[in-house]
Amino acid sequence: MPSSQIFVEVGHNSLNKKDEELCGDKVEVFQSDERTIIVLADGLGSGVKANILATLTSKIAITMLKKGADIEEVIDTIAHTLPVCKVRKIAYSTFSIIEIDKNLKCKIFESENPPFFFLRQGHLLMPEKHEVNIMDKTIILTEMQLEEDDIIYLCSDGVIHAGVGQTLNFGWQWEHVASYLRKNQSMNAELLSRRLLGACHELYEGMPGDDTTIVTVKIRKPVQILLFTGPPVDKSIDHHIVDSFMHQSGKKIVCGGTAANIVSRELNEPIHTCIDYLDPTIPPIARIKGLDLVTEGVITIKRTIELLEQFAERKIQFSDLGKDGASLLCKIFIEDATHIDFWLGKAINGAHQNPDFPKELSIKMHLVQELVCALEKIGKKARIRYVSEVKHEKI
Repeated sequence: MPSSQIFVEVGHNSLNKKDEELCGDKVEVFQSDERTIIVLADGLGSGVKANILATLTSKIAITMLKKGADIEEVIDTIAHTLPVCKVRKIAYSTFSIIEIDKNLKCKIFESENPPFFFLRQGHLLMPEKHEVNIMDKTIILTEMQLEEDDIIYLCSDGVIHAGVGQTLNFGWQWEHVASYLRKNQSMNAELLSRRLLGACHELYEGMPGDDTTIVTVKIRKPVQILLFTGPPVDKSIDHHIVDSFMHQSGKKIVCGGTAANIVSRELNEPIHTCIDYLDPTIPPIARIKGLDLVTEGVITIKRTIELLEQFAERKIQFSDLGKDGASLLCKIFIEDATHIDFWLGKAINGAHQNPDFPKELSIKMHLVQELVCALEKIGKKARIRYVSEVKHEKI
């Protein structure tokens, strides 16, 4: 379970400047139980050079801040690593940094990026800002106490320049972006970030004139999802596992026929197979009273991984997801979850086991590990718990 009643959720997405393979903006995120650090760097120009400059800036900042360096040391290091361009007299990379501690005390440092946007209860607020001089560089500092449902947006200048010379004469501009952001704040950080990026993409008419990056930070209550798949090796612990699983807080999902049969038996609740919205490539879902979703195992999980990876790469949108088992699983992960616990049994289904592999390398175990990686790509906190270890816990 999440260790805190409040979760700092971070979502970030980028558009590359048209005809460029690499983005000239770079985002780095570090999260622990004690703090969250986010760095958005915007390299001068575009393409490979800008990508290298932004990567250097963000990596230096996040690495030093993680190790406890103060902001003066970070900026001093960046200044000596990336000096000012002698021709244009501007920094090789601009940046914004957010630091949030476990008590939601927030510091935001801005160096020549567009000002951040801060929303609370549907209202755009303008926190007090201070100028501080570090290494002859003017940094804008904001300090504030965050609350549940607060939202912060960082953006590169591609956002406020969206549409310039195309759909808009002078670009979108900060005030217009702020007005747009007030419209809908009910989504999670990832979907809010994508919503704003989609608006930028439309203003650019699909041909971004600049690298465009958005970082969204939302303070929200954590939402736990528990997914049970794979039966225990020791059948005698089935009752304990199901009892413990059902007593946990959060949404509950079972993937796999054997796991579903175990839950059905131990709860004394029948399995009802659904054929509505049946995708011929994905086995149908089922329903068991007390569970939020019941799906088939290997095929559904494999398809879920594919969908999550496509979503992470922005090849599909949330609205593209259907109503088959894999799509429903993706929707829960993307829209609802902040933390996902996989309860994984090590018993092997003979239909899926490769005799050349040890039990730990069964297909389902591999797939769950891949699923964890796919979830982490979109900012979710996921972990695997083997049910053989759960059996020792008190209910």
